[in-house]
Amino acid sequence: MESDPASKGRGARRLYRCWMQGEYRVGEASSPVHIPAPGRPTRPLLVPVSQLKQRKLTTEAGRVSLIHAIAHIEFNAINLALDAVYRFRGMPDAYYQDWLQVASEEAFHFSLLEKRLHEKGYAYGDMAAHNGLWESCIKTEHDVMVRMALVPRVLEARGLDVTPGMMQRLQQAGDSKTVDILKIILQDEVGHVRIGSHWFYYCCEQRQLDPQATFMSLIKQYMQGGVRGPFNEKARRQAGFSDSELSMLKEALNKS
Repeated sequence: MESDPASKGRGARRLYRCWMQGEYRVGEASSPVHIPAPGRPTRPLLVPVSQLKQRKLTTEAGRVSLIHAIAHIEFNAINLALDAVYRFRGMPDAYYQDWLQVASEEAFHFSLLEKRLHEKGYAYGDMAAHNGLWESCIKTEHDVMVRMALVPRVLEARGLDVTPGMMQRLQQAGDSKTVDILKIILQDEVGHVRIGSHWFYYCCEQRQLDPQATFMSLIKQYMQGGVRGPFNEKARRQAGFSDSELSMLKEALNKS
């Protein structure tokens, strides 16, 4: 519920550090409180995706807009990781350690992007943004298996697909500093999606469900727009996707 981005980031990193030092433990499995909205600053203004302007990366305004958009994603990703820790009770200790690590790394990513915005004369909140990630968090708060399937393995995995192309275009525009930041983010996000894959498969095993059929069924049930491609197959394999899953996703993409 912390609304100040810098304080939220410091808090997320401190949580993970304290966990690793043995200062925290998992308590009794009580019921979590519904959180309709996490703490966030008064800016950026949140608007529907359709109202956000698309700018070309060949312009400085376009590059700043992209950095701001990714910073917003990383800020929301802190909230989503912390919610995964708070929301779902009765999981193994390793689950909580994984998602505290993700929250800490997302906070680091946000700090890098916020600094880059400042270098360009802007600040987080200067541009409008959307609330799609948190809306997905609310949509999946009832079931850890659904959360693990759809947030890391669909929404975050999309970042694995599109980031290399963004890096290439930014490099062509001479923005190597931002490219270096995206390299760090891409490497870490492979790990985050892999964590989501691990715990999704864990949940399926606990419930004696076929993970691939379950994954595709959940996409059909919850993701109205279906899947988007093309896919970064190398990164997705590193993140825990099997060859048969990738084949099923590509088949679904061709039908959509």
